Amino acid sequence: MAEELTGEPDVGFTLTTAVAENGVTEQAAALSHRIAKTVAALGPPGWTKVEASFAMTAAAEVSMIVFHDEQDRFARVFPSPDLLDLLREHRHLSASLGDGPWWRYLLTLTNAGRMDVDYDYGDEPFPDDQLFPPTVYRTDIEIYPRERLPVWLAAYIGHGDRQIRGPVAAAEQARADTAAGRHAVGSAPDVEFPALEPMARRWALIAAAFVAVGSKWGPRVTPAFHVFEGSSFSGSTLCLLPGDRAVLSGGVWDAPELDAVYNRDAPAPQLYLGAPDWVAAPVINRRADNGLLTFCYWWEGGRWYRGASPGADAVAAAVPGMWDTATVVRVLTGLLGDTAPEQRRAAVLGLVESAERAAVARDTFTRVFPADTYHVDAAWFELTLAGLTGTHTAGLAKG
Repeated sequence: MAEELTGEPDVGFTLTTAVAENGVTEQAAALSHRIAKTVAALGPPGWTKVEASFAMTAAAEVSMIVFHDEQDRFARVFPSPDLLDLLREHRHLSASLGDGPWWRYLLTLTNAGRMDVDYDYGDEPFPDDQLFPPTVYRTDIEIYPRERLPVWLAAYIGHGDRQIRGPVAAAEQARADTAAGRHAVGSAPDVEFPALEPMARRWALIAAAFVAVGSKWGPRVTPAFHVFEGSSFSGSTLCLLPGDRAVLSGGVWDAPELDAVYNRDAPAPQLYLGAPDWVAAPVINRRADNGLLTFCYWWEGGRWYRGASPGADAVAAAVPGMWDTATVVRVLTGLLGDTAPEQRRAAVLGLVESAERAAVARDTFTRVFPADTYHVDAAWFELTLAGLTGTHTAGLAKG
């Protein structure tokens, strides 16, 4: 929820009388005026802009107030007791405006009289330096009960390690499944997912392309994992194991089953049902540590298997576009943009086909991503780690 107010300078600025808007009462807006004036009074001479964030619960608080001047110098100051009292009052008042009070109050204002306020109710995860231990949020919820929590926060405070499957537990569960006749669902290559080898090679090429264009999102390659993190918090890992085995696992950010588990006490899906004992924590996506895993598949004997994970269509947001050659071509062409010369766009198919053969030559890559425009050395490293450059033995790890 945002609020924008302007006015004439007075102790740096003056804010106009509040007007109820977007569910913000006049009383809450008036408090925001007082908060802004109190923050401004803390500033050093010559400041032009201040950015402040206040993370608060009934049990813990943390603040960050940074002033800037015209020379782009900055100074951090600490809140006064009066300021914190105003913020606590505002937060208490906000509890009556919706399903519980805000978790973070974000303020930006200038000495010209512009003020922007955002009330953060946890639609996205909080920054690490403004994230409190789970017990802090549990205490706050006892004081300010809520009908529903953001899924990530509900999982953070209530996952109870339910998705963590250590090696010992994995072995015990695998034996119990076998004894009880519980089996995973198997599917042949290309029924849901591609076979492991073309999947891994396409994944690595897309990773190299994202690195080449300088994107902070998208796939990456490490010595043990192929990694994907989307811009909307969904993501996955593909862990390649000896013996032509692998584990593909991760989480879809807004999966309805997570909301059902953490906000409506529904039973958690048995993602590891029928899984072998080598499907264990060290090879599973780290979302399991926070209870946010929504799928886990494993590759063995030339087939994909899953327990109670959804079908492939439901996890598309959490994996790169490695489904087939045409999809990879579309992804890479999209990265080039509409203004790329036709010659480079036409060379994409050849690059993808060479990656699928694990035989990418450097000039094949630079026909699509020229070294004078893209981060080719960094991209080449991704391809080298994945064994796609033809200078090392190609293929996946074998037992």
